[in-house]
Amino acid sequence: MPSHALRRGHAALVVLAIALLAWRSVAHAGDPDDQRAVFRGAWAAAQQGDPGWKKLAQGLDDDPLYPYLPAAALEHDLADASAAQVQAYLDRYPGLIPAHDLRRDYLLLLAQRHDWTTFRAFYQPGLGDALACRDIEARWAAGTRLDFERDLAALWDQPSLPAACDSALDLAAQAGLLTPTRLWQRIDRAAATGYAATLAATATYLTNDADRAAAARLQRALDDPQSALDQAQDWPDGPRARAAVVLAVRRLAIRDDDAAQAAWKQLAARFAFDAAQRDQVAAVLALYRATDYEDGALAALTALPDSAQTPVTREWRVRVALAREDWPAVLAALDALAPDQQQQAEWQYWRARALAKLDHPQQAQAQFAALARRPTFYGFLAADRLDQPYALCPLQPGVDDAQAESALDDPGLARAFEWFALDQPTLARREWNAAWPQLDAAQRLRAADLAYRRGWYDRAIFAFSDGRALRYYDQRFPLGRRHLVVQQSQAAGIDPAWTYAIIRTESAWVSNARSDADARGLMQLLPGTAARLARADDLPYGGADDLDHAGTNITLGTRYLARMAARFNGSPWLASAAYNAGAQPVARWLDARGALAPDLFIATIPYRETRGYVESVLAFSLIYDWRLHGTPLALSARMPRIGAVFAPPAGSAARRAVLCPVAIADEAPAAAASAQPVPKTRGAPR
Repeated sequence: MPSHALRRGHAALVVLAIALLAWRSVAHAGDPDDQRAVFRGAWAAAQQGDPGWKKLAQGLDDDPLYPYLPAAALEHDLADASAAQVQAYLDRYPGLIPAHDLRRDYLLLLAQRHDWTTFRAFYQPGLGDALACRDIEARWAAGTRLDFERDLAALWDQPSLPAACDSALDLAAQAGLLTPTRLWQRIDRAAATGYAATLAATATYLTNDADRAAAARLQRALDDPQSALDQAQDWPDGPRARAAVVLAVRRLAIRDDDAAQAAWKQLAARFAFDAAQRDQVAAVLALYRATDYEDGALAALTALPDSAQTPVTREWRVRVALAREDWPAVLAALDALAPDQQQQAEWQYWRARALAKLDHPQQAQAQFAALARRPTFYGFLAADRLDQPYALCPLQPGVDDAQAESALDDPGLARAFEWFALDQPTLARREWNAAWPQLDAAQRLRAADLAYRRGWYDRAIFAFSDGRALRYYDQRFPLGRRHLVVQQSQAAGIDPAWTYAIIRTESAWVSNARSDADARGLMQLLPGTAARLARADDLPYGGADDLDHAGTNITLGTRYLARMAARFNGSPWLASAAYNAGAQPVARWLDARGALAPDLFIATIPYRETRGYVESVLAFSLIYDWRLHGTPLALSARMPRIGAVFAPPAGSAARRAVLCPVAIADEAPAAAASAQPVPKTRGAPR
């Protein structure tokens, strides 16, 4: 940056400092908002390395976030800081997050300088794999003999390591610690879990040509399974070649089960595969025929020997039978499930459906009645089948105002709530997560309730995720931003309860949530999608960071949800599937199985994530509708048949009563769905 630009930036900070000092002199003493404004100014100055932060911070010594100020100033000038300055801060604020960050960053700087003596003086375990590897270098430089169990075992078990570990691994190899046995353990584990980069990096330490060739076969099986299987005709038979063939067949089956089947037929007799390998291949080939609902899939799954069966193959035998509406086959497949699978609500529901279809009404009714006691997707479906009220038994945490505020007696929670008040959710969550493990049950209850009261909804949602706390419906299904959600939903022509359910499922109210696909914010919009929506509807949008703001995210998210609904006759359950998986996959599934009833279609969605997503959104829509109106629209009314135009029924007749039966009022309910937001993996089968 040119010097004149630096001078302008410094001058601006000076002006800011003067203005803040003058303003603070007349600010209302003790007003939290006034103090936060002062803190913001001091923190901005400290982050810029402006020494004027100290004047701005006068009177903030008792602020719970004060330790962040000197840390920010030190971090800005860390390259010029002395070890004594860093140590002085660490001694003054031991155990705090800014101290942890300062130690980590200083150690990274020392490692860059190869100042291993000072590095060893500051190093502590638990600062991450990169610094653990740098510590190996530091001890090597000091003449310490490396030991695998002490120095490398924990790192060796990690599925992948940062580039900073390359030098440490080279030193371990020089010391003779990377034996062929250890290398192959890591290579085999990387192959099994699909970590191609880890496999390739580990294989570079193999010294035997035959071993290198065997590792290269595994690498090709991961990277290009079709090519690997084509070359396998010329591979020598042996344990590692067989493992590579099995891996390649498994990988290829995911995208082309016909090609995988053809390759296996050619290679099955050429290699001496053991029974376990043959079972593994038979299971995966049958499974991926099933996920595509191919002809013969049900027969292939049914024919698998017990030794080849897995929970997933047993589950998919049920799904394929459901897709065919072959109810005797459904019942047989349910009987073949493992005992723990048979206890799951989904399979209990389908047992009841099969019994009803096979003219066993009393058994079906008993099964539905047991399910209807649960406030879950399948429990709500069962209640609809019996035309019964929904079994929702709300509780409150029983925390009064004073008890809730007492959560702030914990310094870590005080810092967490202060960062939240300053609209710094990432820093707030770090402090919360650091404090949480140290709290007892009563403290956790008070902290989570206070979070709900202050609008920090995701903390309450994650805290109240088991046992009787599942009945804290106010806290677990908050009506946050109610005016905004209702207004924007109505403007987009969709049900506010549905919008709430999408928010709850997508982000669990984490305002700055990010997915691996870069979906952002409460409704998890992709920046490109948001930009197109904003242009099309002439809505304000300043870029991806705007999606962290509730107003922008909900405004654009409701428009996108409405567009998904419009593509599928307004059907909220199909639009929810498209919101998660994309419209094109849903259209393919409709082409293949569009005659199925809605519950059957949901059960046969090939993507496990999307199935769970639709179930959660529908269950959450009902709960939010109940919270908004007292009596919710029946779940079945939200699930119009495929091809029918969805028009929410009007009037009280379309709404279902909610009742807390005495028999279950004191039971801990099953979770309606996980508190965790649904990740945007977009299309993982099974």
